[in-house]
Amino acid sequence: MIHTDVFAKLLGVLEAIQARASTSTRLSLGAAASVVALTLVLRYLTAKQPKLITDYAKVARKVNEDGIEFDEWDFIIVGGGTAGCVLASRLSEDPNLRVLLIEAGGSSKNVMPSKTPAAFSKLMRSPWDYHLYTEPQQHAGNKKKFWPRAKLLGGCSAMNAMIAQYGAPSDFDEWAEIAGDQSWSWNNFSKYIRKFEKYTPDPRFPYVDPLLRGADGPVEIGYSTHIWPGCKAFIEASINAGIPFSPDFCTTKGTKGTNKVMTYIDSKSTRVSTESAYLTDDVLTRPNLKVVTHARVSKVLFDTSSGTPRATGVEFASKSYMNKVGPKFRARATKEVIVSGGSIHSPQILMLSGIGPATQLLHHNIPVVLDAPSVGANLMDHPSVNLRFREKTGTTFHHFTPHSLNTARLLIRDILRYQLWGTGPLASNVGESVAFFRSDDQMLFPPAEYNNDLEDANSGPDAPDLEIIMCAGAVHSHNIPLSPKLQAYQMIIILLRPTSKGSLLLKSADPWDDPLMDPSYLETKHDIDVLVRGVRAAFKIAHTAPMTSVTDVHASHHPELDHHLSSLSDAELADVIRDRVETVYHPIGTCSMGAGGVVDSELRVKGTQGLRVCDASVFPKLVSGHPAAAVIATAEMLADIIKAHYA
Repeated sequence: MIHTDVFAKLLGVLEAIQARASTSTRLSLGAAASVVALTLVLRYLTAKQPKLITDYAKVARKVNEDGIEFDEWDFIIVGGGTAGCVLASRLSEDPNLRVLLIEAGGSSKNVMPSKTPAAFSKLMRSPWDYHLYTEPQQHAGNKKKFWPRAKLLGGCSAMNAMIAQYGAPSDFDEWAEIAGDQSWSWNNFSKYIRKFEKYTPDPRFPYVDPLLRGADGPVEIGYSTHIWPGCKAFIEASINAGIPFSPDFCTTKGTKGTNKVMTYIDSKSTRVSTESAYLTDDVLTRPNLKVVTHARVSKVLFDTSSGTPRATGVEFASKSYMNKVGPKFRARATKEVIVSGGSIHSPQILMLSGIGPATQLLHHNIPVVLDAPSVGANLMDHPSVNLRFREKTGTTFHHFTPHSLNTARLLIRDILRYQLWGTGPLASNVGESVAFFRSDDQMLFPPAEYNNDLEDANSGPDAPDLEIIMCAGAVHSHNIPLSPKLQAYQMIIILLRPTSKGSLLLKSADPWDDPLMDPSYLETKHDIDVLVRGVRAAFKIAHTAPMTSVTDVHASHHPELDHHLSSLSDAELADVIRDRVETVYHPIGTCSMGAGGVVDSELRVKGTQGLRVCDASVFPKLVSGHPAAAVIATAEMLADIIKAHYA
């Protein structure tokens, strides 16, 4: 432990350098680096370490040759992701309920690429990522697609682009109809969105009505301190192209429109994940809550003596950096096991436990506990396509990957601004502004130029089926950068209501093997046709004032840029889309609600007792936007259901 006096001296040095930085017009690289290093070291050393458990004997018992178990809990939550952290916090509010949360990753609270909004792509292909790939996509160039998934407490809320847009109200009304339960309708479900929200009015955005937002929840939402000039130009150009201004995407005032996006961000410009929001220091000191990290649940355990399988506990283990699997541990759940592993790992865990399609389980020599053909089916995702344009103002974020002394200086400047004051480009989520619209909008797609025989896959007339995200930088895909000296921005065109569906299957009975994921991207004509329109709309916005002050409309052909695509026919554009389609990180549906689905409207696994699923895998349809809020609200609602049941 470093003595307090040493901290005082270091802080004094830091303050002196800060003072110099604020008055000098030419801050040397050495002084800047000193500030950055000192700030990072001090913040790391003074950060509180979460009270997490890696000594599994404290919460469970090692399995011996006789299979003797268990340490007992009322509830065991499998997966500390976006939903799992919410459930652990809310259920443990009742001191009489003993809750065990088991997470395969560690804490994100001191992971700088997670905490820093603009750095989220640094988590991809890192130790904090599962490194998942789909099966070759038959209708998309036969390519395997990279699917980033966070191996962290908070799950993908600790890794995503932080966009706090929730979908259209009619999306949830559609869920209610499918589930046969009006609890899921917007009028009822939205109260759980307001329950988790903590919105503080921002004078820069007076059009947001704070009365329509939650003010006292654990999840802070708001606007980043940084606004890239291209973000403003995109909004104005979208309006000029025919997309209306939206004061707030997340209320009944309407989902369609264009504006800057709200993000999950706190007053210090730090990402708000469900770990940081729900597993606070105070929550982690509750004697009835324990959080285990770096442990993968290999299966749910069942008592089948009564005929109906009853979940009684879980088995889990860890894996070393040398890929050596440690001893197995078991813990008993006297009330319920709640699987919250996300759309990839929840169905995998169910199948490894004997809940799934019997033919598939038998193929892998897994004893069938319950033949449930819908487990792993109904896999859907939002497919997206990037368009990259040369940017002529020289203000993009391309210096985040420094390639010269000047770009290194700019990056250090931005690190300083962010670490000391929470401002600058690093406070941005990169995709700062968006436009939501419909592919049948006759203002954008005049009947004289476009055939309007597209299938309507939307949940309602006010729900969009296309989104464009304006980004203050450009990449090939995900976190693969362009050539260092290329100043470019990108638009991400997202198909919000695809009709293509895929599935998830087991690769083997080994819980450490990734499952086989096939979203079947672009299988239907509808999906290609709508994305082609989205690309056309993006070109229109890029070449509409004032975006013409940002887009180099006279740029010559460059192999990494897409200016030339505007001259292609629809069929040629479709080929480009099939070649470069990617995920925008929103897989859902593999344990879905509804008739023929896996869970009922209270998320109980049909045909079992004491087993529920709570994460995006239960969603029967994709929302017309970003699903993180729906996952949080689903966990909030389930916590209330469970507490009422056991009251």
